[in-house]
Amino acid sequence: MTDLKEVARLAGVSRATAARTFASPEVVRPATREQVFAAARQLGFRPNRLGRQLRLQTTNLIGVVVPNLLNPVFAEQFQAMEQAARLHGYNLLLATTDYNSERESAVVEDLLRQRVDGLVLTVTDAQSSRVLQNLANEDTPFVLAYHQPDNPDYSAVSVDNRAGMALATRYLLETGHSQIGMVAGPALQSDRSRLRYAGYLDAMREAGLDSLPVIEMPAHTQADFAVIEPLLRSPQAPSALVCSNDLLAISLIAELRRNGWNVPRQLSVIGFDGISLGTQMHPTLCSVVQPIAALACTVIDQLLAQIAGAAPVSHCLPCHIRSGESTQPYEEMFNDPIQ
Repeated sequence: MTDLKEVARLAGVSRATAARTFASPEVVRPATREQVFAAARQLGFRPNRLGRQLRLQTTNLIGVVVPNLLNPVFAEQFQAMEQAARLHGYNLLLATTDYNSERESAVVEDLLRQRVDGLVLTVTDAQSSRVLQNLANEDTPFVLAYHQPDNPDYSAVSVDNRAGMALATRYLLETGHSQIGMVAGPALQSDRSRLRYAGYLDAMREAGLDSLPVIEMPAHTQADFAVIEPLLRSPQAPSALVCSNDLLAISLIAELRRNGWNVPRQLSVIGFDGISLGTQMHPTLCSVVQPIAALACTVIDQLLAQIAGAAPVSHCLPCHIRSGESTQPYEEMFNDPIQ
């Protein structure tokens, strides 16, 4: 088996220089570094990091827990975090939970057994999470992504979910809509959805208008036309809908069109997340944009600061409306009423 000594001999450097090249390549001259790496490639040598990790009591691994990767917001987040972490010499381990609190506990425990240096977590409900309560007894730093926890001991990076959905609702109100409803996943299971529904209520209340109970879909990212059809055919039929996330909005538009309803001529729809997929569909999706890449980089920076000994802090990033073809002013709907 090829060892470091053979690599050093082929590269024409000392064993110490070869070892330094693999451990801290940035401190080695570029020409020397390339000689060592070329020799390693030729000999098929890969350094074993386990010994170094055991000496330093670090793995350079970050555990990432998200509900799923079916929602592109989490996929976009993970890719941006991976790029940011690599710049600092860290790799990511990913686990998904499908909004199941028991699964959250299991995957976090598994990541802790793998001795990750820190955790990035998106849980179902940060206010009542058993995972977060248990982590209080651990030494492993963690940062919450997308949550706005009340606990000051938790580090979190998010947008203001309540203000963001109020912004979306006002956007519709300013274009003449007054009958507006909100579509979300099961029983507002997600704390982000609950905050977004509160934002919808805020905007409707400020406008002196009646709000509607949340229109609850069987899944967080999948609409069912049978759930919403009775409302659409009732005297209280909305002219516009805000959705708790973009993928749910995209699914809802598809369900509406599949059943003969025109978006936006008969119903305006707005999402929340700002995923790039929304700009590639027809009609393009109007959405509240979360700065996903900036959020991901801030999460990694904050976690690495905690790993280095900094105290937990939280960041709330700005969001904005991305206009799209899925909404139109109410007055333009008069010539094409809901059938």
